[in-house]
Amino acid sequence: MKYISTRGKTAPMDFSDVLLMGLAPDGGLMLPEYYPLVDSETLDEWRTLSYPQLALAVMQRFATDIPYVDLKDMVERTYTADVFGSAEITPVRQLEDNLYILGLSNGPTLAFKDVAMQFLGNAFEYVLKQKEARITIIGATSGDTGSAAEYALRGKENIEVFMLSPHGKMSEFQRAQMYSLTDDNIHNIAIDGMFDDCQDIVKALQQDAEFKAAYDLGTVNSINWGRILAQIVYYFKAYFAVTNSNDEKVSFSVPSGNFGNVCAGHIAREMGLPIGRLIVATNENDVLNDFFNQGAYQPRPTDKTYVTSSPSMDISKASNFERFVYLLLEKDSARVHELFEGVKSGQGFDLSDVLDAVNTRYGFAAGKSTHADRLHTIKFLYEQYDELVDPHTADGIKVAKELQQDGEVIICAETALPVKFAETIVEAIGPIDIVRPPHTEGLETLEQHVTVLDNDAKLVAEQIRQYVKPNLT
Repeated sequence: MKYISTRGKTAPMDFSDVLLMGLAPDGGLMLPEYYPLVDSETLDEWRTLSYPQLALAVMQRFATDIPYVDLKDMVERTYTADVFGSAEITPVRQLEDNLYILGLSNGPTLAFKDVAMQFLGNAFEYVLKQKEARITIIGATSGDTGSAAEYALRGKENIEVFMLSPHGKMSEFQRAQMYSLTDDNIHNIAIDGMFDDCQDIVKALQQDAEFKAAYDLGTVNSINWGRILAQIVYYFKAYFAVTNSNDEKVSFSVPSGNFGNVCAGHIAREMGLPIGRLIVATNENDVLNDFFNQGAYQPRPTDKTYVTSSPSMDISKASNFERFVYLLLEKDSARVHELFEGVKSGQGFDLSDVLDAVNTRYGFAAGKSTHADRLHTIKFLYEQYDELVDPHTADGIKVAKELQQDGEVIICAETALPVKFAETIVEAIGPIDIVRPPHTEGLETLEQHVTVLDNDAKLVAEQIRQYVKPNLT
């Protein structure tokens, strides 16, 4: 399996090489030359597999340059009951008739990002050892990616992590989780701006070829193909959990900001998983909702991006969206390059002429949830089912119930555990004791370590220079 860029000007590469890079040299995103098809007979074989066995079966088709025995070892060390709380790894629980929640938040940082990031940490370490190389991770987070990455990479050899977050825009728990780490290879940087500003800085440094080469820049944001690959697995696992036959179809409702999680579902569907619809749930930052309903994609500038009570979705430039648009435009790399260079300079684009393909060929739908909506959903689920969900998951459930068709089975992808957003939970239902894992007790009282910088890529580059020696060649 070789990997190519959405912009069409990068030579085909192996999985191991793609794993260590962020953006492609031509500014695009890397993805497989094709998505391997899975037939009904294979689905039957996969239906009874454990989570590690299923992960290995899926990943084998994409990571073809890694020997089977090494990939098996990586997967088995990643997906354990000790790390994720149970052998199921991503258990599914029923909420009501035809409505389920896919539990993705049982890892170390209580967010769905752990499912992919724990694998990525082990994969990075393996590939770097094979290549006798190092990597400088530069990432942007709106709340959960950062902590998941830091917990997966803390103390890893030959890896330095610089994580950018929007200053003052995350929950108290999220800040404490990241900023309280004391590992020498973890560096937290708070940017005076929004998540999109952090993401723009990451892309700017990634696109500086000289700087990227000198400091071996890579990324753990969902633009990294390894993240997407690991997330594909739980769509298969969830489908098997709620069906008895491959003749059945299931839809997924996915809270969406950077389009990474739902992009993995899209790829699973392209591989042949019988997914009915992929429902994109947004918050007040509803750029993706506008696109999937009207065909127009118009990212907002920082001052027009809302700060909401589902902060991990406070994103207006959905990086992974480019992978979908590439397929939607029938792999027209030149057109993709033109459109997303426009996005980089603040322009949007209109693809309403192919909106029918978006909804029929690719099975997308979308809806929006507001602060009032998520408070209502959290309160309703708690009172009706004794089910406590975080604000992002509430967005996904609200949109799922709003768009659900007669007889449609929908699985809602959980985003995080409620304790990460205690302020909003209390606002919704009043003072309660929110269950939290023992390892997070007292987290908010720990000393925090973070550098606050203005919104300037040069300042971040200088931070990297302080801690990482440049290559001399």
